[in-house]
Amino acid sequence: MTVRLQSHIKVTKVEGGSVILDEQSGQYWQMNSTAATALDILLDKGSVEAAATTLAESYDVDAEQARSDVESLLASLRSASLVVE
Repeated sequence: MTVRLQSHIKVTKVEGGSVILDEQSGQYWQMNSTAATALDILLDKGSVEAAATTLAESYDVDAEQARSDVESLLASLRSASLVVE
């Protein structure tokens, strides 16, 4: 699966995470560092598994919980029309 941002979506790193801006609507979302890390991996590698593995190792969280969290993040990004696959 290839995940990419919609062309009108911009992501900016901020202290403690990232901010996503929809340049068409003016809406923005703030992400904590965990979600920002997961999004970076999804955009780079396009894999829920890769993102979940990194989160499990980096944040000392159960692999199953990390996968569920990444899937939930991706579903939210899709629902808000921020990413395409």
